[in-house]
Amino acid sequence: MKEVFERLRPQLATFRDPHGVELFDLPDAPRPDEDTPAPPRLLPEFDNLLLSHADRTRHVPLAYKDSTWKGNIAYPAFLVDGLLAGLWKLDEAKDASATLTLQPFGKLTAGQSDALTHEAGATARTLGVAGACDIRFGTVRPE
Repeated sequence: MKEVFERLRPQLATFRDPHGVELFDLPDAPRPDEDTPAPPRLLPEFDNLLLSHADRTRHVPLAYKDSTWKGNIAYPAFLVDGLLAGLWKLDEAKDASATLTLQPFGKLTAGQSDALTHEAGATARTLGVAGACDIRFGTVRPE
């Protein structure tokens, strides 16, 4: 890919990450300010963000490095402020109701909890939950 990027270099914006690695982007692409908060996101098991990077510390605090796996089972995880912050699970009942459980790894602020609850409801609708969905905080993975 080096040849391709060298050919495209005059048309691209270049940056350096904290480790000095050169990064490329489109010159007119939107880029938020560094202090822009990242909204909470619920990720599925085996999500690319948590699996494909050689250096996952940008999104996975060292303390939570092995928290999304147990044996060969991967758990859906969620991000708060762009960092891995917990696990989630959707249980659907036969009567079309559902429960989405969020298990934070640490303490969340009231604002983070509210934003996460809102995102969990949106995720449940995206996953096809048509009826009521009870969003609760609890245990997803028994220790």
